[in-house]
Amino acid sequence: MADRQCGSVRLPPGVLHVNSRPPLRSLDDALADLLGRVQPLAGTEAVATFDADGRVLAEDLVAALQVPPQDNSSMDGYAVRRAEIADEGVSLPVSQRIPAGQAAQPLQPGTVARIFTGAPVPAGADAIVMQEDTEAAGGDTVRILRVPEAGQWIRRSGEDVLRGSVVLQRGHRLDPAACGLAAGIGRDRLQVARRPRVALFSTGDELVMPGSVPPEQMRPGAIYNSNRFFLRQLLARCGCEVTDLGIVPDRRDATIAALRDAAGGHDLILTSGGVSVGEEDHVKPAVQELGSLDLWQIAMKPGKPFSHGRVADAHFIGLPGNPVSSFVTFLLLVRPFLLRLQGATVLQPQPMQVPVHFDWQRPDKRREFLRVRRNAAGGLELFPNQSSGVLTSTVWADGLADVPAGRTLAHGDPVRFLSLAELLA
Repeated sequence: MADRQCGSVRLPPGVLHVNSRPPLRSLDDALADLLGRVQPLAGTEAVATFDADGRVLAEDLVAALQVPPQDNSSMDGYAVRRAEIADEGVSLPVSQRIPAGQAAQPLQPGTVARIFTGAPVPAGADAIVMQEDTEAAGGDTVRILRVPEAGQWIRRSGEDVLRGSVVLQRGHRLDPAACGLAAGIGRDRLQVARRPRVALFSTGDELVMPGSVPPEQMRPGAIYNSNRFFLRQLLARCGCEVTDLGIVPDRRDATIAALRDAAGGHDLILTSGGVSVGEEDHVKPAVQELGSLDLWQIAMKPGKPFSHGRVADAHFIGLPGNPVSSFVTFLLLVRPFLLRLQGATVLQPQPMQVPVHFDWQRPDKRREFLRVRRNAAGGLELFPNQSSGVLTSTVWADGLADVPAGRTLAHGDPVRFLSLAELLA
């Protein structure tokens, strides 16, 4: 076997260089590994349908009725028998008036029924002539100005929901439309997965909370803790109950104490900062002392220093301290993790292929997620500063361009585009 070399130093077989590190994990492999370690949380709760937005269904919703329950009119106009209107200009008497919410009598032969949107179609009628295609012909008579087609402007019973059908499946993450659909089949309460309990803290002696020190009095090297603000709100959008443990000093004993306290009563401990490899980064050894660290360092940019492990019965996830890195790794890794905890069946939005309207000639060995924005021409514009510390880029952008490792881009090249609106939903 040939000797291995590290720089100019020749090493004998079987000996690793003291600075050798395991290879970076690909994002896809890391996500699959992460999700493979998650079991949906036990326990559900019943919530009012009014309050169910963003929650994950813990039951199949089966319709006990048809929607609509009977044939009804989709227009204000007149219910007619088509066979009695062979030509334009036919005049027929109005035999009844049918507002929405009232029962209809069978349509008498040789007559029409005045009908309003949502009202039940009377037996014997087979079309609706909208009001604009009629005119008054004196007394209670109306003239039909256009010959109707069969079934015109009639909503059929069950065309939206059939009795006995599953309208929403267990694992569906509810949104306003889904809540409306549940209400439409008579459900005022829904059984949903319980909220994940998350302990959140930041590490870093350089961090200062906004409001505690005015900008002109900030000490050298200090920065405001922006990560704590967007991470709390991202967790809330994922349906979590958050315990904010604040800022932990850059000391190993303080980090161990914070992790030990956070492990009790929480499903996940989420930290920001302190997960790199510097001698002031204490999170990794602290987690290893208290539990296990299963996932470490990902081949993505921004966001390489990401970690997952366990502390007692709680999952641990460590995010990088740079704000854009923390933001992006949350969306691409933590968000699907939290949705899986709640039993959701759809964990990520589907990317789109969109052409870039810029040149990217700086390929990286890691997979990159560039902050971009769609323009009026249907392409993607690039934020000029892609540094992991420039949080402005995430506010300006409406999505992420997913650039494979080692790839360059020329104007017009297609790229996978991830919508921030969907990732933040």
